[in-house]
Amino acid sequence: MSPKPERRQQTGNLHFITFSCQDRNPYLLSPESKSLFESVLESRRKQYSFHVVGYVVMPEHVHLLVTEPKNAVLSKAIQALKLSVSVKSKERPFWQSRYYDFNVFTTPKHTEKLKYIHRNPVTRGLVDKPEDWPWSSFRHYLTGEIRKVEIESWWTTTRRKSALVESHISEARCGAPSMTKED
Repeated sequence: MSPKPERRQQTGNLHFITFSCQDRNPYLLSPESKSLFESVLESRRKQYSFHVVGYVVMPEHVHLLVTEPKNAVLSKAIQALKLSVSVKSKERPFWQSRYYDFNVFTTPKHTEKLKYIHRNPVTRGLVDKPEDWPWSSFRHYLTGEIRKVEIESWWTTTRRKSALVESHISEARCGAPSMTKED
């Protein structure tokens, strides 16, 4: 058995994560299994308070580009994600025990990894264009589409800022004097 990989966590960097189904079996082949993975990913994203910058669910593996969780170390969040999927699936064992973790330090590397994630279904010949693969973050980047997994992007930041401005306007309206005919 190869030595345990060194993890550089709690660095404040993004992490490009890859993990595979046991023996590279296509346990994530069906739309239902890919949808289950997305639901669990979103649940664990909320539970552990991390951002998903990009992802793709392939038939026998997954790629994620994520921030470090606020509520635990990244390895604990990945363990919980994998365990939750395996408990809800009939295949045993579902996942290979380890995962690949690459620290993303620079903007060019961030772009490279996101492109790699989104092009993976095309490279594998599963679709002709990245937007044709529904189990990835590509459509969100292309159109701002909101799906099962919240993606941390320009679209998301803009929506948050817009909601914050609207809430401040609403609060200001609530305290504003009413204008009546008697005034």
